[in-house]
Amino acid sequence: MNTLKDVKVGETVKVVKLHGEGAVKRRIMDMGITRGVEIFVRKVAPLGDPVEVNVRGYELSLRKADAEMIEVE
Repeated sequence: MNTLKDVKVGETVKVVKLHGEGAVKRRIMDMGITRGVEIFVRKVAPLGDPVEVNVRGYELSLRKADAEMIEVE
């Protein structure tokens, strides 16, 4: 299982499934990250946290813990 945390800079991936539950999952979905959407990884901070991505035409920074909940292909 690949998660958004494992994706290299410059790659574009498609969301397969969101893990987690309750408020955390709802917050991720509210940011526009839903099944089938494409995510382009722009940058990763030197220590790996946060990850900067492009989703639906806007830039978003995600914590590593949140990125682990997003399964991609």
